[in-house]
Amino acid sequence: MTDRRLTLMAVHAHPDDEASSTGGVLAKAAAEGIRTVLVTCTDGRCGDGPGGVKPGEPGHDPEAVVELRRGELEKSCAVLGVDHLELLEYADSGMMGWPQNDEPGSFWNTPVSEAAARLAELMRRYEPDVVVSYDDNGFYGHPDHIQAHRITMAAVAETGLPAKVYWTTAPQSGMREMRRIMLELGADWDEPDDETPEIGLPDEQITTWVDTSAFSEQKYDSLAAHASQEESIFFLQMGKDKFTELMGVETFVRVHDTTGAPLPEDDLFAGLR
Repeated sequence: MTDRRLTLMAVHAHPDDEASSTGGVLAKAAAEGIRTVLVTCTDGRCGDGPGGVKPGEPGHDPEAVVELRRGELEKSCAVLGVDHLELLEYADSGMMGWPQNDEPGSFWNTPVSEAAARLAELMRRYEPDVVVSYDDNGFYGHPDHIQAHRITMAAVAETGLPAKVYWTTAPQSGMREMRRIMLELGADWDEPDDETPEIGLPDEQITTWVDTSAFSEQKYDSLAAHASQEESIFFLQMGKDKFTELMGVETFVRVHDTTGAPLPEDDLFAGLR
């Protein structure tokens, strides 16, 4: 037990990532009086432009996309009650294999030690009790997500500050149900094959299941705040009612803990309050 205000820090790659995998726990923490800090590593310039124009297509202006997505991110943070938004402002690297991977200033092309030092300074400033980011595959192989994982773990090792560290994940049982629903809605979602492993983890490997159902509408609204990316945010296609029915639990793997809280757990702050 402590009188100091508990702090949750989420380290994400792009604007909109904060909503999709941690919108529920950010809103829940804010409602419980826990200080929330969002670190967004890239500027999102490889996202869709106005009207859905894609990177490389005529009319896609990366600088205009950066400005647009910054405003959307700020709106999302307001919806979720995020106390502090920190922007590392590295250039979005695009998907794996895109030419933007190797451009000067891209997040993927930035030395881990350099970016980790900046994140470590934020950790020293905010002294987070709990840090959340991605696994070593960035959940689905995106280079910026992988890099966010790398700098997060390096900053944790450098500072030794967080009592608990988590990686976002999804139960494979839930992903199968999500795939079924999205296919019913006409979404283009390929079935995994022998060479493409399922996204997420077997249910028994997930350590932490957080009921965020009371905050599902906030999570939906935070996703909807990223209106320029609506085409690629497939969760929005199911509508608010179905979304709130299906998206009421967020899941994580605990990879660092100094509290001794037993597993499985239903609270990121178990052992801290």
